[in-house]
Amino acid sequence: MNSQIKRIFFDDYVFDVFESVYNPTEDSFLLVQNLTIKKDDLVLDMGTGCGIQAVLASQKARKVVATDINPNAVRCAVHNAALNKVADKIEVRQGSLFEPVKTDEKFDVIVFNAPYLPSEAWEKHDLASLAWAGGESGRGIIDRFIVEAPMHLKTNGRIFLVQSTLADVEQSLRMFAEQGLDVKVVAESKVAFETIVVIEARR
Repeated sequence: MNSQIKRIFFDDYVFDVFESVYNPTEDSFLLVQNLTIKKDDLVLDMGTGCGIQAVLASQKARKVVATDINPNAVRCAVHNAALNKVADKIEVRQGSLFEPVKTDEKFDVIVFNAPYLPSEAWEKHDLASLAWAGGESGRGIIDRFIVEAPMHLKTNGRIFLVQSTLADVEQSLRMFAEQGLDVKVVAESKVAFETIVVIEARR
């Protein structure tokens, strides 16, 4: 195996993480452990990274559309879908947020492990940083996602968003509620100087 590719294992699944692609950690694992996917759901996995959420969701979903702004992540997710023998159920697209999604495309479940860590403009940013750098408040991407996501959610659809307490969880709860969604924190995990939470918002 290429020395720049890291192999990780989760349950019975194996994932190769390419260079400059986000390495799944506590936030990824907390998210996949708290996803509720129903048989025949159409799922959007935004910011798929190595594809861990997409692969796990595909076990029940009818189809998963996985997107990422990082072209290396797109290649990595395609590779891991094949590695875990679910390539026929996962379509991977490149683009930022909802750019790769058709205007009238709607999903039963939208999943997003968002870039949520506060970052300064002077910090060095590269492809890898796209997975975590959320701007000065940590909410640069989260706010845009919350505003746009409901437009792509089916009736009775669910949104699962991962973020840190460093990026104001209460603000996310308020914004989802303002969009007319029922919202709650369904899981949390204390990690060093922050708490990672999974927010579920339902139409």
